[in-house]
Amino acid sequence: MKRYDDSDFDPTLIQSRVVAMVGYGSQGRSAALNLRDSGVRVVVAVRNPESVSARQARTDGFELLSLSEAAGAADFLMVMTPDEVQGEVFRELTSRMSLSGKTLAFAHGYAIRFGLVVPPDDVDVVMIAPKGVGVAVRARYEAGSGVPGLVAVHHDATGQAEQLALSYAWANGHARTAVFATTFAEECEADLFSEQAVIAGGLTQLLDAGFDTLVEAGFAPEVAWFECIYEAKLILDLIVERGFARMFEGISNTAEFGAHTAGARVISPEVRAEMGQILAHIKDGAFAGDWAREVADGSPTLTAERARWRNSLLVATQQKLADLL
Repeated sequence: MKRYDDSDFDPTLIQSRVVAMVGYGSQGRSAALNLRDSGVRVVVAVRNPESVSARQARTDGFELLSLSEAAGAADFLMVMTPDEVQGEVFRELTSRMSLSGKTLAFAHGYAIRFGLVVPPDDVDVVMIAPKGVGVAVRARYEAGSGVPGLVAVHHDATGQAEQLALSYAWANGHARTAVFATTFAEECEADLFSEQAVIAGGLTQLLDAGFDTLVEAGFAPEVAWFECIYEAKLILDLIVERGFARMFEGISNTAEFGAHTAGARVISPEVRAEMGQILAHIKDGAFAGDWAREVADGSPTLTAERARWRNSLLVATQQKLADLL
């Protein structure tokens, strides 16, 4: 995997452009603040000027524009809205103004990979994907560092698409740590898989199942929470800081022996095969179809699952212990 070095980043390219941050959620706000602090002129494009995010952008001192106004005023348009509305956002951006010669950028490959946005041939299309949540992108930048970033070029109309994307990556702090080359498809498919099978789906289900197993066996919910939830963060921190091998060195011999002998019973060959099916479901577009239908139907699955988690014993136990921690 190609890693860019210091000579690949030219700050003056993005500093000579007007960047429109299209959307001002967690990632959009962090990037807008970082870019401004890096000497870039930033405006914020919003669909609803009275929304909470628009009011925040105004409080933060940014000029607010409508989508069509931003399409005319900016040279570099960074789309930070949720995946499911990016098709609508693109249509609004281009409803009155051509993007010819401009740069259309994304922080995630979803809209391009699954055809929600089909840009014209005379537009640069790039991706700068932060490998961290928005609050971390800002906090690391303010601390003088940055989260790693992935850069991809879908279409190079001007001959400067990659250089502009790298310049943006510099301004958002990614060049302070590491910036790697990828493709829209690779980033999108890997990101969806990790969310579903590992970090947001698989991990939460594993933690919940462990908690439930102990509680159903008569253990106190507080004990189950500490053992299955609280200590999971400590182990993950060790893995990130030390790597897997040294993490095992940092726990007891008893814990390590149990991990090696029992872990494969939980993540069995059948589970690994199911992970392969999840990835296939993403790559063939079936998940994108499922998600489009979910949104069109008013998001009944999301609504039900959010209510289930809010009302769970696990969440109630964590809230009970929150003040102690």
